[in-house]
Amino acid sequence: MMERTGDLVAILSSLDRHDILFIDEIHRMPTNVEEVLYAAMEHFRVDVIIGQGAGAKSVSLPIHPFTLVGATTKSGMISAPLRSRFGITERLDFYEPEALRDIILQNAALLQIRISPESALLMGACSRGTPRIAKKILRRVRDFAQVHNNNNATPEIVQQALDFLGLDQEGLSTIDVLLLQKMIVNFNGGPVGLETLASMIGEDADTIETVYEPYLLRLGYLEKTPRGRQIPHKKLPILTQRFLGQKTLLS
Repeated sequence: MMERTGDLVAILSSLDRHDILFIDEIHRMPTNVEEVLYAAMEHFRVDVIIGQGAGAKSVSLPIHPFTLVGATTKSGMISAPLRSRFGITERLDFYEPEALRDIILQNAALLQIRISPESALLMGACSRGTPRIAKKILRRVRDFAQVHNNNNATPEIVQQALDFLGLDQEGLSTIDVLLLQKMIVNFNGGPVGLETLASMIGEDADTIETVYEPYLLRLGYLEKTPRGRQIPHKKLPILTQRFLGQKTLLS
């Protein structure tokens, strides 16, 4: 991430006409660096400070017209002045398993691993709708297949690799499952405070809130209430049977 205004000015000044500048995690950009974009986005100019101290002066330099694309998973952290300068704002949905299957097949060719559409779909289904995760799983499956099956990722090899990685058919990790199990066994589904839950599974509260909770919330396996986290009542019997093989007080 760019932390100095000079770095961004240098990049903007080097752009050719109609180039595309992509900034990932744009919400992390410092305010002073972000302000350089204002004039660049509105007038295709950058302001440069020449000199130091009392003799310093600001000079506005023209740059070529360009397109700025910013990506973020935390749009609320983008300042209002920057957000309002974007002409188009889009929200990208998570990928379907079939789309991830195609991405995995394309990347498998680059990694020189033999893989069938069935194997790719198996990986896509547990990739949480995210290509980055799908590619990560593919690399680990590649390693597993190289050692155990002559670089051939059959569905059986893929399943063995996923079991080794601790991922189930929905992409739930061992920590995800442990979190749900603790809530079921110790609190019959909740509610339970975040700090209490963190101490029970040996993770800090921030990690649970930022790493594990979002996917469980998206699946509908977890919900936040004023009294803490809890498993929705409709999901509790299903998850109890799935993870513990027993009935709850509500079933």
